[in-house]
Amino acid sequence: MGTIHAIHEVHPAVPATTRGPARPARMPGWRAKLQSATRGASLALVAALVLTGCASVSDESTLPKVDTAPLIHDELFPPSRDVIDPAQVMTMSPKMREFLRARLPNAGSGTLMTETRDMRHMLLDALYTRGELQLEYDAETTRTAAEAFDAKAGNCLSLAMMTAVFAREAGLPIMFRQIYDEEQWSRVGDLQVISSHVNIALGRRKTEFRVIGNDEPSLVVDFLPGAQISRQRAMPLEERTIVAMYFNNRAAELMAQAQLDRAYWFARAAWLHEPRLLSALNTLGVIYRRHGDTALAERAFRAVLAREPANVQAMANLAQALRLQGRLAEAEQLETRLAQIQPYPPFKFFDLGVAAMKTGEYAKARDFFAKEIERSAYYHEFHFWMALANVGLGKWDTVREELAKAEEYSVTQPQRRLYAAKLESLKARMERTSTKLR
Repeated sequence: MGTIHAIHEVHPAVPATTRGPARPARMPGWRAKLQSATRGASLALVAALVLTGCASVSDESTLPKVDTAPLIHDELFPPSRDVIDPAQVMTMSPKMREFLRARLPNAGSGTLMTETRDMRHMLLDALYTRGELQLEYDAETTRTAAEAFDAKAGNCLSLAMMTAVFAREAGLPIMFRQIYDEEQWSRVGDLQVISSHVNIALGRRKTEFRVIGNDEPSLVVDFLPGAQISRQRAMPLEERTIVAMYFNNRAAELMAQAQLDRAYWFARAAWLHEPRLLSALNTLGVIYRRHGDTALAERAFRAVLAREPANVQAMANLAQALRLQGRLAEAEQLETRLAQIQPYPPFKFFDLGVAAMKTGEYAKARDFFAKEIERSAYYHEFHFWMALANVGLGKWDTVREELAKAEEYSVTQPQRRLYAAKLESLKARMERTSTKLR
């Protein structure tokens, strides 16, 4: 995952060890995840839209009229020292332009290409296959397009933006896509983060040669191992929304690092840049609450619910804000409705499993962790705790399998190193035990 969909303040049973959205980690070559957008309802929209040109920014007149004054309070926070400029999020740096010219001399020249020299394949081959960049999936920090290029790493949002910048320079039509049914949960301290997934579709250059009857109108590029592109249900996103998502991600990441003042300015930028991104308004509410401005937090959460009455994250956050103000009856009404909408919230079974581990009920804990994995199969921490439960049960083969999954699904370099070290330690222990038995 890469785009933070919602944030909900929680009080977990144990301190979380996670950082960033949960989803598989490494990025093998793009070819494993590159498919044509051909038949099927889920991809018909891609074919229809991607050839109309680059994802465009909405005209200001089409944006919803929102009275932002009651929800923006710059006077509560010191001025930002960060460069928060929408124009810089998807800008091509001189190093990127130099790389593109060296790898694709004809990019952007308008030179006709034969079918065997499809510019899309040439671009993706230069970025992801030749091995010079050696890009890696890393969800620890959301980067701009240029930062992702320099770091040779990024989450799905950063890598999609970087690819889009190169594609645009090469004259390729692009469309960002938000994927349904791929929300993932993670915890950072007492924040519960729900993340969604984005990828990108590339169309052909208008100057490129086409074979009549060719049914390959777009190529969908996904950056997650094992992505089932042909089964994805996607919604097209404007570039304005992508930029706002970047700001919202940075706000959440800074808040998790206890840098609340910096987080405010990024959340503010996200919502003002795209008022339809209600997750940014929810983030702003959480920042106000953590800053001690509970009444302002309540106002922000109510503004989200005015537009999406069944938004469970804003509802849970509002209930907590009401409790902090001593308005218990109102909070209980919201919590009752929330329980009806979402009887088993994210991490419910995980918390029960951790509680069972503390009392030594390892089989019970294993069963709770299994329930959580059933609805979020790629969250590394669930597999790590499943491994711990099986340590208590003496199921060493399962311990090894679950630790390997935790390493595979981790989303940051520190996580991978941690799980790899634990797996190596387990292997060494098992080898010593085997030697003694001989």
